[in-house]
Amino acid sequence: MKLGGFDISASALTANRLRMDVISSNIANAETTRAGSVDGQFVPYRRKMVVVEPSQTPFKDLLNAQLNGSSAQGVRVTKIQEDQTPFKQVYNPSHPDADASGMVYMPNVDIAKEMVDLISASRSYEANVTALNASKAMFTKSLEIGR
Repeated sequence: MKLGGFDISASALTANRLRMDVISSNIANAETTRAGSVDGQFVPYRRKMVVVEPSQTPFKDLLNAQLNGSSAQGVRVTKIQEDQTPFKQVYNPSHPDADASGMVYMPNVDIAKEMVDLISASRSYEANVTALNASKAMFTKSLEIGR
């Protein structure tokens, strides 16, 4: 018995849940100026992004799997990478992490961008729940045909 639709939806649900977790972490650390240290200097939090790819990347392999009756595998998270966008500089001489000129390096997290990404991940998650429920309903109906 092949459950390809379930496998695909489940992998997408897992990937989108991780995306939402990483986005939440980015939002929570949007003001964190001491996320680590390099050469004894504190560095701000650096935004993280989830990289998602198809489980079977070559089209040839996917086509052969379909022709042989195998089910597709969906998507997988390949890595969580840091965004290399430069840190924001804010003039605040009273901040404990201000340099000699009064500039503070803030995380490269843009709250508006994170909220857009969060809405996108949430909608994608909801769409995959709908697809999973549709697959379940079709599977149930096919079992009723055999009665």
